[in-house]
Parts: sequence; structure tokens; C-alpha cells
Amino acid sequence: MVNIGTLLAFIMVCIAVITLRRTNPGQPRPFRTPWVPLVPILGILFNGYMMYKLGWVNWARLLIWLGIGLIVYFTYSRKHSRVQQALAAGAPVAGD
Repeated sequence: MVNIGTLLAFIMVCIAVITLRRTNPGQPRPFRTPWVPLVPILGILFNGYMMYKLGWVNWARLLIWLGIGLIVYFTYSRKHSRVQQALAAGAPVAGD
């Protein structure tokens, strides 16, 4: 279970590196990633392959825990959203 979750996290980081390099190229970066986008693409492929080779029980657990996590996240956010509180109070929301 830990393996598949960690591999998924690594894939998400690789996707984030590629996305941030394209959407915000001028952002200061305290560390360097060599050969972007080759290294992140290879990271996605190798980690995806290792995830693919894990058994179906790992995949089932991953999907169940992701579902539970999303339910908790969105349930909590509906009651504690600062944007919703600002809208209910009639205050302007950033970006409007």
C-alpha cells in the first residue's frame, strides 16, 4: 500500500515540475532539475511501470483510500471554505 502511494506521489511531482515550467517559467527556483522535460517524463514512465506491476489488491486499496480522502476533503471544505464564508457575508472575493 505504501509503495503504490509513494509512486503515485512521485508521478504527481513529475507532472507538477513539467506544468510549473510551462505555466510559470520566470519563477525563482532554489534547486535545479536537469534535462526538463526528459527527466520528469522518464520519472512518470518508470514510476507508472512500477505501479502497473503491483498487484490488483494494491490498486483496489489505493482507489478506496483515494475515494475516502476525496470525500473527507470535499466534505470538510464545504463547511470551512473561506470563499463560501465571504460570499455568505457579502464581502468581495479575491479575483472578482
